[in-house]
Amino acid sequence: MIHMKEVYKKYPNGVVAVNGISVDINQGEFVYVVGPSGAGKSTFIKLMYREEVPTSGEVIINGINTAQLKRKEVPLFRRHLGVVFQDFKLLPKLTVYENVAFAMEVIEEQPKKIRKRVLEVLELVGLKHKLRMFPNELSGGEQQRVSIARSIVNMPKVVIADEPTGNLDPETSWEIMRIFEQINALGTTVVMATHNREIVNKIRKRVIAIEGGMIVRDVDGGDYGYEI
Repeated sequence: MIHMKEVYKKYPNGVVAVNGISVDINQGEFVYVVGPSGAGKSTFIKLMYREEVPTSGEVIINGINTAQLKRKEVPLFRRHLGVVFQDFKLLPKLTVYENVAFAMEVIEEQPKKIRKRVLEVLELVGLKHKLRMFPNELSGGEQQRVSIARSIVNMPKVVIADEPTGNLDPETSWEIMRIFEQINALGTTVVMATHNREIVNKIRKRVIAIEGGMIVRDVDGGDYGYEI
């Protein structure tokens, strides 16, 4: 599902953000990516959805070598991934329904299928009753739930989340985690970069810890492992 072999990422300023990482993440796994700020977590995550390209090594997602993708092929590649950001990235002039439906419209899905699937995922994230509202009428937690609904509406095999609870209060963060657990229970691989010690220690999953651009710990059912 996700395969990295001897991956290096060196930026033009000389910073080596990823330093020889090799890792495999299988279908249906739930993986936390943890580590101190500046450790290389964000670059590691961005390599998965081809926001960054490795300087050397292989990054293979769903059987596709991302380094070999042409720029025009990247949007098609990303249709098979779900990506959830810390700052939601919703379209402010579209309603909840329209934000989620947009992800299906760009792949030219039939309107009847769009409506059925959008209502399904909005029910899953508990926002079916707010489908006509706009992002600025929602709380931060509700906006993140819309973002999650959008990320899974095309039934991706992999959902990649970069600090999805970073801007949320503790209670809302737990609600978001319950949704990710539901998504994972349906067979979707979830990879989540997070600084949330409490969540990682309470909802035990595989933990990949990164320091200095290298994987220093990879444990099933592991804990957060860092002092804050």
